[in-house]
Amino acid sequence: MPFLEHGALSLYYESYGNGPPLLLIAGLASDSQSWQPVIPILAERFRVIVFDNRGSGRSRPMNDFVGVSGMAGDALLILDHLGIRAAHLLGHSMGGFIAQELAMRQPLRVRSLVLAATACRISPKNSRLFIRWRDDRAKEGELEQWFREIFSWLFTRSFMENKGEVAAALEYAMGYPYPQSSTAFAQQVRAMEEFDLSEDLPSLTPPTLVITGREDLLFPPESAAALARLIPSAEVATIENAAHSIHPEQPERFCRAVIPFLEKSTNGECRE
Repeated sequence: MPFLEHGALSLYYESYGNGPPLLLIAGLASDSQSWQPVIPILAERFRVIVFDNRGSGRSRPMNDFVGVSGMAGDALLILDHLGIRAAHLLGHSMGGFIAQELAMRQPLRVRSLVLAATACRISPKNSRLFIRWRDDRAKEGELEQWFREIFSWLFTRSFMENKGEVAAALEYAMGYPYPQSSTAFAQQVRAMEEFDLSEDLPSLTPPTLVITGREDLLFPPESAAALARLIPSAEVATIENAAHSIHPEQPERFCRAVIPFLEKSTNGECRE
């Protein structure tokens, strides 16, 4: 299993396929394995790199605080470790925060930016919700109910009405061999609480695609439109029959939005 060792930091990562490099950045309480539904499709055209953010999956340390800026630094370490001068970035939810931060700090390292189900800061509503999730996650013996609550915000109504799908998702989540600790979850919530690029995004330079799920309750389509208005020449794609977890629920539709944008960005620029 590949790890990047950097002092006390150990970042788990995986790489698939060949072609222009594409770094996928996972969101809150998630890790590299959340991208599995779309990796086979994307890896037909790109070198797809996924990794576990610090505080999730197999990366260590687990419980130390690191803000969005620190997680963006970790993503940059992955690119440096793999000898990648510039990559396409695709960030989902909190991963979109990380991708924005990296693109603002190191624009020449970013060929293009895909921001899925995200924003430039969390709303007061989401802040209250995430804090409640943080507090509930710390309670002993209520993990299954916690996942049920999370799923109701992540997935479409049709998914939640399918008892078999929900049972399978719960079984996977409850039996996942690399669970995130309640402390690490709380630290990621804190990182999101402190993040705000609303005043900086007008100077963002990489080509950007903002993707939203029509039924997303956390970052709804109007939130995606507001984000895109802050970014020069940003495009917006809306995925039907998708909520916050766009790529697990609608992997083919998601990739049909992502791939043409990335290929256009690749063909339109001359960086390595």
